[in-house]
Amino acid sequence: MSKSVLIAEDVSKMYRLGLVSTKSLAHDLNRWWHVVRGKEDPYRMVGEANDRSSKGESEYVWALRDINFSIYEGEAVGIIGRNGAGKSTMLKLLSQVTQPTTGTIKVRGRIASLLEVGTGFHPELTGRENIFLNGAILGMRKKEIQRKLDEIIAFSGVERYIDTPVKRYSSGMYVRLAFAVAAHLESEILIVDEVLAVGDAEFQKKCLGKMGEVSKGQGRTVLFVSHNMYAIKSLCTRAIYMQNGTLKNDGNASLIVDQYLSGYDSMDTARAYQNNLSEKAVYLEKAVCQNAVGIEKYMFTADEPVRIVFTVRKKSPVRGVFLHFVLRNYEEVAILETDSREGGYPEIDTDLEGNFTSVIEIPSRILRSGRYHVSVGIRSEQHDPAQIESIASFMSFDVLADKSPRDARRNSILSTILDWKDAGRLEI
Repeated sequence: MSKSVLIAEDVSKMYRLGLVSTKSLAHDLNRWWHVVRGKEDPYRMVGEANDRSSKGESEYVWALRDINFSIYEGEAVGIIGRNGAGKSTMLKLLSQVTQPTTGTIKVRGRIASLLEVGTGFHPELTGRENIFLNGAILGMRKKEIQRKLDEIIAFSGVERYIDTPVKRYSSGMYVRLAFAVAAHLESEILIVDEVLAVGDAEFQKKCLGKMGEVSKGQGRTVLFVSHNMYAIKSLCTRAIYMQNGTLKNDGNASLIVDQYLSGYDSMDTARAYQNNLSEKAVYLEKAVCQNAVGIEKYMFTADEPVRIVFTVRKKSPVRGVFLHFVLRNYEEVAILETDSREGGYPEIDTDLEGNFTSVIEIPSRILRSGRYHVSVGIRSEQHDPAQIESIASFMSFDVLADKSPRDARRNSILSTILDWKDAGRLEI
């Protein structure tokens, strides 16, 4: 069995809001006084969970709380979770950039970390000099670094500027050189935060290939934080799912990613939409996503059509009313725009009051894998715009990747199970 190279035992990290550090002489004396009297640390008792969606009452927050795991030699481990879940804090603790408030972290081997753009680089030194500086920090000899130098420069793609001070580099050039150094120098553990998003698509693909080679070909350990779920599934055999500073789940990367995607209900945007209290003359009362047979769901495979059903409430007899629909991807780029008049549902455009339904249907094999946000505006040329509703990114759904026949079969089975659950035919 492979030996463990990173061990976290009851690791917690507390921060004091509004300050760079929780440490002060008064705090240290207070903690010491409690310890000598055999009492619990007073600041552990007042800290609150890391939930950025609620204000809270304490000025102390647990960025991480009671984290336990072991990572083994040669593993490629993805760390996933929403923004603010504690992923980057965890990597900083593992990289020994900062120390845990409680608990211990055991490291066996040298660590190469890429946590933020330009981390470990001296801005006044050239790219070539920074390569030697980073190698020296890792404990490598000059001859070892020299042997890898040409390979690092070629991989980075910044040959022309390698003797230019890095303070003149763009953020993309910083990342290219920093990743090349971290991946090629002889460390046993490679830790990469989501800074690769700064690079272009070609370089991101190149980096993922190199991390796969480092893990599978060279037997080194890779920890990778990313919001790209396909990259996590492709590169990693194991994933750690973090939520509000706690470890929610740990296991097979594909299963954990599916759990993460299916658990979006309480996250950044709502699933179904309901509004019965609007004072506007015309407003969106309800919106849901459905599959082709009318079952409500919010996770689809690529070969399924997506039906979005809108219920519009008219409290006054306004003609000329229609829905303007916009679909945006994870980066909030509009990829589809249409309106209900093109869908063949003209009944909203009547002089009657009441509820009216409009459906936008997105055909199968149109959307790539990822999360999509729905925005809608209710339009009318004959009414005061202030009395007409417009809502941005109020609802979301996810499309799973079908990158292989096996993935397609598994996603189809998962989708069927979720359909049965939504229809009340199965309890999970």
